[in-house]
Amino acid sequence: MSKGPIDLRSDTVTRPSRAMREVMANAEVGDDVYGEDPTVHALEARIAELLGKEAALFVPSGTMGNQLAILSHTRPGDEVYAAEGAHCAWYESGAAGALSGVQIVEIGKDGAFDEKDLAAAIKPRAYWCPNPRLVVVENTHNRGGGKIASHDVTLRVAALARKEGLGLHLDGARLWHAAIATGRSERELAEPFDTISVCFSKGLGAPVGSALVSTKERVTAARRHRKMLGAGMRQVGILAAAALYAVDHNRARLSEDHASAKRFADIVRESGRATALSPETNVVMVDLPVAADGIVKALAERGVLLSAFGPTRVRVVTHMDVGLSDVEAGARALVDALSAPGSSAKES
Repeated sequence: MSKGPIDLRSDTVTRPSRAMREVMANAEVGDDVYGEDPTVHALEARIAELLGKEAALFVPSGTMGNQLAILSHTRPGDEVYAAEGAHCAWYESGAAGALSGVQIVEIGKDGAFDEKDLAAAIKPRAYWCPNPRLVVVENTHNRGGGKIASHDVTLRVAALARKEGLGLHLDGARLWHAAIATGRSERELAEPFDTISVCFSKGLGAPVGSALVSTKERVTAARRHRKMLGAGMRQVGILAAAALYAVDHNRARLSEDHASAKRFADIVRESGRATALSPETNVVMVDLPVAADGIVKALAERGVLLSAFGPTRVRVVTHMDVGLSDVEAGARALVDALSAPGSSAKES
C-alpha cells in the first residue's frame, strides 16, 4: 500500500483519500467567525450527538481542545491530575502552566491510574496548597502504548472526583480506537466527563482538526477563548467536511489497524531480538537491547520510519496508509536491523 517509506511514526502522517478530497472540494462554506459555515455547524452537531453532549466546537488541534477545556475548568494556582505520561503534561509545550496558570500532577503508572492514586494525590484544601480542580483521563493513552482506560476504573475515578468537587476532562484524541476495541460506544465512554476532546487526524485520516465537546455554556466560553488564542477560522468548512467524512467512513476500519499492530508485535516477539509490549489498539511499544536512536536511523536507511520513545524504546503506530504487508515488512526490517552485525546502534 505504501508508495514511499513505510511510515510507522504516527497515525497523523496519513494523507486525505481521493474521496475525502472530493468532499472537501465540494463543501458548502461560510465565515465561521460570524457563525455562518454550515459544514462546521453540521460537524459540531454530529460530534455533540455522537458523544451525547449538548454542543461541540471545531478547533485546529487536540492540544487546543485540551487547553480550552483546562481554561474552562480552572483558575491560576489550581492543580490538575493526569496519568503518568499524559499528553497534556508532555506534549503541549507547557501550555497548561502558560495559559491557565495551573500545575499538572502525574499520577499512577504506565498511562493509567485509579481512584486510590487520585485520592493519594489530592492535597488538603488549605490556603498554602494548590486547589484541586480537574482530573484528566487520556483514552487511549499515547505514552502508555495505546492503552485503553478501564471503564470500570474510570467510573470509580469519576465518582471520587464528583465527591471531591473536581471537574472531569477526557482527552479522547484516540477515543475512536477505544470504542472499536471495547465495543462500547463513544457516547458511553464519554458519559462520565464534563468536557471531551476528540481528534480527526489521529487514525481517521483527516488532514487537521479536533473538537471540544461539552455543555452549551462551556462551549460558548471556549469559543471566546479559541478566538483569544488566534484560532477563529473563516471558510473552514473545507476542513470540517474532511472531519465529517473521517468520522462517518473511517471509524469501523480501525480494527484493521489493531490487527496490524498485533501482527507487528508478534513478529518482533517471535524473533527474540526485542521485547514488544502487547498492543491494545494501534500503538506498539518495543523495548530494544540497543540504543533507540541508532535503530531509528538504521531503519530509515531501509525505508522504514519509527519514533524513538526513550533511550531504548521505539514506538510503532499503525494506520490506514500502511497495509498489513507494509507492517509485516516493517517488523522484519526491525528484526533484521537488530540481527545485523556491526549495527549502528550502540549497546545501552
